[in-house]
Amino acid sequence: MTIDGLDDDAIRRLLLNTRRVAVVGASANPLRPSNGVTGFLVSRGFDVTPVNPGLAGQKLHGATVAASLEEAGPLDLVDIFRRSEEAGKVIDEAIRLGAKAIWTQLGVIDEAAAARARAAGLVAVMDRCPAIEWPRLGLSAGA
Repeated sequence: MTIDGLDDDAIRRLLLNTRRVAVVGASANPLRPSNGVTGFLVSRGFDVTPVNPGLAGQKLHGATVAASLEEAGPLDLVDIFRRSEEAGKVIDEAIRLGAKAIWTQLGVIDEAAAARARAAGLVAVMDRCPAIEWPRLGLSAGA
């Protein structure tokens, strides 16, 4: 059983029905996982807004970087590249901003924040990577 309790069908539905993704903690460094995942999501046709105050206004994989999650809205999915102890703040902001789902990357676990997201009606994916789940689920090249 996965830590987030979601089965393959739930992950598949989320990936196939999501259009707008904010990537919190996106990096311009091509060696960082957040950079690769941002590029992966863009290549799959998602409308991606990278979020990083230090890169605001710059382009990352053709997408303009926002300084804050609020500037990235409206949101379907918030993909979180932050340490576990920082994820809750981002999740609470995603809830406040009306996101439909949150996704924490591999190793990012905050059970309490995920529970708050679920209680607010969001899908909460935790400790996974969309760039791994997409091919694992056999999804096609485009979104």
